[in-house]
Amino acid sequence: MISRSFSLFLCLSFLLILSAYAEEPVPALQGTVTWIYDGDTLEIDTLGKVRLIGIDVPERESSSRDRYLANRGIAAARQREIYRDAKQFNISQVKGQRVSLILDEPPRDRHGRLLAYVYLPDGRLLNRLLIEQGLAVVYRRFNFSMKDDFLAAETRAKRDGVGMWAGISP
Repeated sequence: MISRSFSLFLCLSFLLILSAYAEEPVPALQGTVTWIYDGDTLEIDTLGKVRLIGIDVPERESSSRDRYLANRGIAAARQREIYRDAKQFNISQVKGQRVSLILDEPPRDRHGRLLAYVYLPDGRLLNRLLIEQGLAVVYRRFNFSMKDDFLAAETRAKRDGVGMWAGISP
């Protein structure tokens, strides 16, 4: 005969397994991109300012932030070109488009912007596309769920000499 405590254990285990399968995925947020600030920041009509999580694009003007890419052989003038190319890429890919966003942890940065993975209408991930095009690098300072995937994409872009990595030895 099965003991009462073993029966209770089986019931609780069964309920625990059921609850794990009952969790629904977090629904994606959606909105239309109304403005492109730069290569890694967008405005979305219903959500406000959105920072593309996990990537970093050179700034419009020279700053101390240039040091990271300068140490990898990318001159300041080339970084300004990449800034313009990344902004233009975003304008051509997402301005006026309805996109889906998935948030990570934390959901907002210290400036109050949403931190998000932004998916194009065709399902491609804008964050990764910018890395693959050599228009962004992986933002290594913080952890995020797709960091390993993004690092692999950056390695391929370097190896293939794409975008900012053109003419730079991997």
